[in-house]
This record gives sequence, C-alpha cells and structure tokens, in this order.
Amino acid sequence: MTTIADLILFALALPATAVSLYLLLLTLRSQAQPAALRSTRRLRFDVIVPAHNEAAIIEAVVANLRKLDWPADGFRIIVVADNCTDATAELARSAGAVVLERHDAKLRGKGHALNFAFQASQAHGWAYAVVVVDADTEVSPNLLEAFAARIENGAKAIQAHYAVLNAQVSWRTRLMSIAMAAFHQLRSRAREQMQLSCGLRGNGWCITHRLLHQVPYRAFSITEDLEYGIDLGLAGYRVHYADEAHVKAAMVSDEQAARTQRQRWEEGRFQLIRARTWPLLRAAMRGGGGVCLDLALDLLVLPWAYVAANIAALIILASVALLWEPTMDIWLSLGIFCAFSLTLYVLRGWQLSGVGLRGLMDLLRAPFFVLWKILLMLRTHATTEWIRTKREQS
Repeated sequence: MTTIADLILFALALPATAVSLYLLLLTLRSQAQPAALRSTRRLRFDVIVPAHNEAAIIEAVVANLRKLDWPADGFRIIVVADNCTDATAELARSAGAVVLERHDAKLRGKGHALNFAFQASQAHGWAYAVVVVDADTEVSPNLLEAFAARIENGAKAIQAHYAVLNAQVSWRTRLMSIAMAAFHQLRSRAREQMQLSCGLRGNGWCITHRLLHQVPYRAFSITEDLEYGIDLGLAGYRVHYADEAHVKAAMVSDEQAARTQRQRWEEGRFQLIRARTWPLLRAAMRGGGGVCLDLALDLLVLPWAYVAANIAALIILASVALLWEPTMDIWLSLGIFCAFSLTLYVLRGWQLSGVGLRGLMDLLRAPFFVLWKILLMLRTHATTEWIRTKREQS
C-alpha cells in the first residue's frame, strides 16, 4: 500500500516540483530592465492591424496609432479587413489608414490575414520592419521608439509589454490582469535578463523584413503568435522584450464570452504542445541552446490554475497518507515548497499588474477560477477558424 501511495505522490510531485522551481527562477529574475538606448528615429515601420468585422472600434485604434511618438513620414497604419461583412474597411480608410481587403472563404484566420499583410508590405519595399497590433488595442506613444532602439542594437524581433486595458471592470478581469502580468511581464523580464526568447504574444510585436524573409511566416493555427515565436527559436533567433513600451487590450468580463475566448486559447495551446515540444527539445539537444529549451518549457508549463490544482492534489493526498505513514512527510514538504513558490509567482504577478488591494482580495476567488479552467480543459476541441470574440463596451 505504501509503495502504491509513493508512486501516486511521486507522479504528482515530479511535475509540480519541476514547474515550481522553474517559476521560482523566473520570479527571482523579474527585476525591471535598464532604460533602452534612444534610436536615431530613422527606421520606417508598417503597423499592421488585422481586423475581422471591427467596424465598432476600428476608428479608435487608428486614431490611437496616429498619436505614436514617431515621425509621421516614418510609419504607415495598415488595416487588413479580413473577410469583413461590415464597414470596417470604409471606416478605417476614412480614419486615415491604408486598407487591404482580403476575401478568402477557405483560408480563414488571423494567421492568414497577417501573412497577406506581410507579403504586401514586403512587396511594397518601403518599411524596414512590421508591427502587429490588434484592433481592440491602445498602445503607448513610445512603442516604435522602443522597437527601433532595439533593432538598431541588433534585435530582429521584439515583443512589447502586453497588459489588460479594462483591468478594474470586474473580479474576472482583475484576475486576468494578474495572470497576464505574471505570464507576460514577469516571465519576459526574466527571459530578457537571461538572454532567452520572450516569445510572441500576438499583440504588440515587431519583426524586421530581413528576418521575415529568412523565416517565412507560416503560422496559421489559433495560436499563431506562439507558433511563429517557436519557428523563430528553431531558426536560431530570440524575441527581445521591450518592457518600457506597452499595448493594452480589453479582456472580456462576460462569463460566456470569457469561456469562449479562453477555451479557444487553451485548445490551440494543447495542439501546439503536442506538435512542437519534441522538435524544440531535439533542437536544444543538438546545440539549440537555452532558447529552444526554454521555449519547450514555456509550452509544457500549463497556466497557473492547472499548476495550483496539481499542487493542491499533492498536498491533500500527502496529508492523508501521512496519517498512516510518517515517512510520507517528504511529499508534504515538497507540496508546501511548491505552494510557496507558486504563491510568490502569483503575488509578483499581482504586484506588476497594478490592480491594487481589490485584486489581492480577488485572489480569494482563485479556487473557483482554477475549477473553471479545468472544466475548460476537459471540454477543448480543435478549431482554426477566426471566431471574433465579443468586445467589451466602452
């Protein structure tokens, strides 16, 4: 009986301990970056906004992008009206954007829209680099400055800080803000400190045309950002992190819409885990170095809600086993260590999120959030279609 209990607890403790050590390392290395050098302000950018039936908000994002602190003749705003059936194209054009209209009933999805825009930008030959910004986004004025400074210092792909625009709308958006601060800012700061790839997060990223030519964009899954970030890593390029510049997008606060959005993200992530983990590990073993290994670990480390469920199961079962067998205390000690590490990680995410005391109190809802995430995981099914998420009302 003791042997069976040990095997069960070992199976729970192994992933929990490995993940906790990894997250603890990232937490301890998540200090702020030093200020970036100033650019010469000579680079030219195509800022690409993929949009599918975004008539209600497209004018706002174009207006926001026109306020970028960059020479007016140094960037173009390009809206890709992808399979739109509303007035997205007309409104974007009247707001001052260059509009590319794409209609393809078979090749649907954000990845195809981006590939269409990248090819058009390359064919035009005007821009040195392209920037991707989602249609529901507000960007900091220094976005292009942060990208240009890094490009002039050798970077070829850069990701800006990605945060929540409507963090204080509800307990759900505050928890999402904490989770995103941990996933995006905490991890990306640490990876930048360790010269690893922070990966692409789908919104607020930049790549030079030279690298886009060397590593063609062929990411068409629901998690096209993670997919292309992995392609770059496998090709030997890391994504740099621009902590001082940010993009903020509204997260859905409605439970039904949040479930739909999160379920699509989780589906795509699990598909990517199955398809890309081994190639990354193989590349790391063949000399790909820390970048490929870390990208593999980033894929394998599930969101903190799942990690918390794993640790909770370890602590509960170890506590029960300890009632019959005193030698089980090692498993309980491991569980407590894992819980401590995860707590530090989450609290650091809370600190970086800026949601204040209300956000800290909302963490008391975390057990329900964990249950919600697990139920979503059990209900996942494959999809690659671009399903427009219900937008928050301003």
